[in-house]
Amino acid sequence: MSLNAWFAKGLTAQEYMEQMNVNKEEMTIILKGFSLDEDDISILESIRSQSLRVIVLTEDWCGDAMLNNPILLKIAEEAGMDVRFLLRDSNLDLMDQYLTNGTSRAIPIFIFIDRDGNEKAVWGPRAPKIQQLVDSLRKQLPEKDHPDFKEKQSEMINKLTAAYKEDESLWKEVSYSIITTLKKRRLHV
Repeated sequence: MSLNAWFAKGLTAQEYMEQMNVNKEEMTIILKGFSLDEDDISILESIRSQSLRVIVLTEDWCGDAMLNNPILLKIAEEAGMDVRFLLRDSNLDLMDQYLTNGTSRAIPIFIFIDRDGNEKAVWGPRAPKIQQLVDSLRKQLPEKDHPDFKEKQSEMINKLTAAYKEDESLWKEVSYSIITTLKKRRLHV
């Protein structure tokens, strides 16, 4: 299936949010609280003429999606990009073309396409500085066979979720990473 066909199959942002059962409130908090600075807006306005669209591979239970998706929506709004959401677990044929490190179905994945459905850039599942944060927290966990592993892992996830929801510097890291990816791809026609 072509990327245009995948895009056509996707949910709008409103449809995606209406069907959410997990992290809807948290995603809404970020969407309402995050704003782009003037420099970012200027960069995104220069991309507007390219009529890019975005396919988002996601699931509502994913904490990284809770953080990244609303920031993408703000970026897309400023750049005039239409966004469609595909649930990862229902669209593995596409997901398996965008594995992280060639093995992991990590989400979200943002696939930026042009009018003709050509892939122009891919981003996800995390901004590099967010990945460093996650890696440092994971290093503090006991071994997987340790009796406290599940409890400590759950504490780590709760700590990350709270940070994702409240720490605006993390929001800026995600925004910077996405915009940098778009700039590096020299998307100018």
